[in-house]
This record gives sequence, C-alpha cells and structure tokens, in this order.
Amino acid sequence: MEMIIKGSTWIKLQMTNFRKYSYLLSLLVKRNIVMKYRGSALGVLWSLLEPLLNMIVLTIIFSTLFQRDLPNFPLYLISGRLMYTFFQVSTSTAMKSIITSAQLLKKVYIPKYMITLSKVISSFVIFLVSMIDLIFVMLITKAKFTGYLVFIPVYLILFLIFIAGFGLILATLATFFRDVEHLYDVFTMMLMYFSAIFYPVDIIPENYRSLLLLNPVYHYIQGFRQIVYYAEAPEIMNLASCFVLSIVTLSIGLVVFKRNQDKFMLYL
Repeated sequence: MEMIIKGSTWIKLQMTNFRKYSYLLSLLVKRNIVMKYRGSALGVLWSLLEPLLNMIVLTIIFSTLFQRDLPNFPLYLISGRLMYTFFQVSTSTAMKSIITSAQLLKKVYIPKYMITLSKVISSFVIFLVSMIDLIFVMLITKAKFTGYLVFIPVYLILFLIFIAGFGLILATLATFFRDVEHLYDVFTMMLMYFSAIFYPVDIIPENYRSLLLLNPVYHYIQGFRQIVYYAEAPEIMNLASCFVLSIVTLSIGLVVFKRNQDKFMLYL
C-alpha cells in the first residue's frame, strides 16, 4: 500500500513538472526539427520524397516476388515502412539524446527526460508529415477509405507512448554504455526483417510465426495495416496488446530513467 501511495505521489509530481516545462518541451521540439533540416535544400519536402522513393525502388524489387500474395503491394509496403522508420529514427535519436545534449545539461537546469521526449516528439511530427505519402498512395492505388480509419490516431498515439518509454530506456543505457549505439544498429536491422514490412506473413512457416509475435513493433504495424491496407476493423486482441505494451514500456522507461538520471552527469 505504501509503495502505491509513493508511486501515485511521484506520478502527480511528474505531471506537475511536465505541465510546468511544457513550453520548454515545445521549444526543444521546434529546435530539433530546425536542426534536422538546416542546410538542406529540400527541407521538410524530403520527408515526403524519401518514403515515396524508397517505396518505388522496393516495390520494383519485391512486387515481382509477392505479387500473387499482395495485390496492392505499394500500400502494403509504405504502411509498414512508415511505421517502422518512425520507430527506428525516433528511438535512435532518443538513445543519443542525453549524450548529444551534454553541454546544454551542464550549463542550465533542464529536466533530463524533456531532452529525450523532445527527440521522440519531433520525430513524431515529421512522421505525421510523411503520412501524406500514405494518403497519396491510397488515392493512386484506389484503396478503400472506410470508417475504420478513425482508429489510426489510436494506434499512432499508442505507438508514440511505446516509443517514448523505449527511448527513455535506451537513453539511460547509452549514457552508461556507449557501445549500445553500435549494437542498436544491428538490433534494428534484425528487427526490421522480423516486422513483415516487405513480405506477407503467410510465407513464414507456422512454426516460426511466433517469432513475429515476440516483436512488439510488429503488433503496431499489423494493427495499422488492418485498418489501412485490409480496410477492416482493428482486432480487439491486437489493440489490447498494443495498449498493454505501451503502458508497460512507458512505466518501465520512466522508472529506469528516474532511478539513474542523477548519475548521468558523471558519464558526460
């Protein structure tokens, strides 16, 4: 009972601090976006062109392999690719957030979790811009626009929460162990091939499909595709899994980050 009271008190305190520094968070998000496109001739336009160009190249390569299984391969590909790219980019930048902000943290007081969250949120804003590509592909390929599309924000918010929690864990680990950055590149590459982005799930033998279920990112991609690609209502079990994954991961991320943040300055 005492632990529950302490936990609820800590959560209330963090919510108060979050509201107090919300304006600072918005400034950090804007700064991250500006820094990302500084010196770029195309700027934000590249966020629209890059997914489309990747989709065209990968469609040419993979559509000949899976054309019988996936009738609208461009939509299947881009719906998974956009979700996974958001995960990869946002978690990678979140992982390095404390290290790259060392000079700022040494000069002024900023709640350290704000640095990490700003990286995730700025990636989310760019991801939302790239969603224009998804709408474009749906229009070009004459995909179905159903009422189930209203569930898209639900999956995106749950995915954002999951990534925020995972990013806090990575930021903590990378601050103490710099080799995590190199290992994470290998991890994300392996995770990509276990997310069914380029291929239909049906080609995997049933004995090995359980490996996909161990990949949390796959659940979000599959739920998102259920709405966008298959034009069907989201599955209750999938939605419940994504909800639980998001809450649990964020909770773990907050606890891990809170317990170790006072030691960060010793490693910067």
